[in-house]
Amino acid sequence: MQIAKVRGTVVSTQKEPSLTGVKFLLLQLMDEDGNPLPEYEVAADNVGAGVDEWVLVSRGSAARQSPRGESRPLDALVVGIIDTISVERGFLYSKRESDR
Repeated sequence: MQIAKVRGTVVSTQKEPSLTGVKFLLLQLMDEDGNPLPEYEVAADNVGAGVDEWVLVSRGSAARQSPRGESRPLDALVVGIIDTISVERGFLYSKRESDR
């Protein structure tokens, strides 16, 4: 899994039929210090994440381990909304602090 920040949504009216009703998010990947990387990724969202939230992203075969996932051509899936990240030196991220 990797940490990412939701930067926006991706809308596609024409897509593989098994993806009908799936919400897609534009994610910016984060490094181990909480800094944004120049890499972006599109992922399906199963948890209702919103713009500016930090999330956990699962990739590859792990992204297809959710209900109905095996029948969908998914490569990345948001599997969690992050509340806090703590490391030796303290908090790297806190949702509570970012809401202020």
